[in-house]
Amino acid sequence: MSERQPIGEPDLHAYVDGLLDEAERRHVEDHLAEDPEAARLVADWQAQNESLRDAFAGHAVSRPSDTRLVSSPAAAGAGSRRFAMAAAAAGLFVLGGLAGHFVPPLFEAPPQQVAAMDALPQEARNAYLIYASEVRHPVEVFADEETHLAAWLGKRLAIPDLKVPSLQSIGFRLVGGRLLPVADRPGAMFMYENEAGRRVTVLVGRNGDNRTTSFRFASASGIETFYWIDGDLGYAVTGDISRDVLQQIAEECYRQFPT
Repeated sequence: MSERQPIGEPDLHAYVDGLLDEAERRHVEDHLAEDPEAARLVADWQAQNESLRDAFAGHAVSRPSDTRLVSSPAAAGAGSRRFAMAAAAAGLFVLGGLAGHFVPPLFEAPPQQVAAMDALPQEARNAYLIYASEVRHPVEVFADEETHLAAWLGKRLAIPDLKVPSLQSIGFRLVGGRLLPVADRPGAMFMYENEAGRRVTVLVGRNGDNRTTSFRFASASGIETFYWIDGDLGYAVTGDISRDVLQQIAEECYRQFPT
């Protein structure tokens, strides 16, 4: 009989996400019983998942238990996809506990999808670092031309109903936006600022290879990014702010962006 492989972090993530078969699950549980530190990590991740599930529960579409999720081709449009996205938000990612630790995908995806997804937070962070510190020219089009900004960037990204999210309820006003490359294609960046002068950026990019539904956090050198894929559009919210506030901003953007 071959020796069982040692338990690593990917195995612990898979255990938390319910992706293991019965034998694998028992193997991990035996390991947790002997490793208090691993058991603590798993408990933390489970608590974080529960918190995320609660945070996004308000975006899910409630339905009677005897009603089919998709009852006709028309019902399979934005509403049902939005329900799937909300459900995915509750269970498709675990927060990274260490700075610079990018959370691995919880469900396997083709390599090109994973590569495109993993490139998004780095591009968002680079854009934030370059433009958020600019004083005179942080954006190309300022907030007083918001209608033009939405139409211009929507045309370049082929998103006819693109809207500039309003974050005033969270204390951030629109500074403006600009066109910039995302995954070697036209992308949009919106910038916001609060009364203390703290800025956040919202990145939108299009990539036809993306078909995953995933929500993740990334952290590097104090810069936090919350990013997700919805169909062939990728979104990333970046700032030097707490994860709690960043998640509030991401939830508001998610609610307002077109599906």
